[in-house]
Amino acid sequence: MIPDDPTLMALALALGQQLRSQGRRLVTVESCTGGYVAKLLTDVAGSSQWFDCGYVTYSNTAKQRDVGVHPQTLLREGAVSDAVVREMAEGAIARTHADIAISLSGVAGPDGGTPRHPVGSVWFGKAQREGDAVSCFVQHRQFDGDRDAVRRQSAAVALRWLLSA
Repeated sequence: MIPDDPTLMALALALGQQLRSQGRRLVTVESCTGGYVAKLLTDVAGSSQWFDCGYVTYSNTAKQRDVGVHPQTLLREGAVSDAVVREMAEGAIARTHADIAISLSGVAGPDGGTPRHPVGSVWFGKAQREGDAVSCFVQHRQFDGDRDAVRRQSAAVALRWLLSA
């Protein structure tokens, strides 16, 4: 179990205050972090006012079933890719009443890495509803450290990126 991190909790609190003041709702779609971002956010008192829901789509089957990632995208690009996190975030926006979605897919380790996607490789997607349109942005990070460190760093990047929205 990952103990609470004061920095991550401060980021979650700040994000909650920002979303509440903006009247926006958030959905998370997590793979390598296994729901850790959603856990941090729902640890904030009053999160039901701005947190819609969280998906843990650890398997490719869950990515397809729960948020509509296309099987061809997974076959062509692999689960750890810009295309997959884009489809994860866009699929979550389409299935919820949230205004913003964050998605993460990566290799937390200690095994599972490949030359193309080494341990510590994480893709992030952020989709935002703008009227009838949805815009989506992606970014990639390469983290060092063990499984816990990769997951913590991933959560921090996700929360900071959402704060910049």
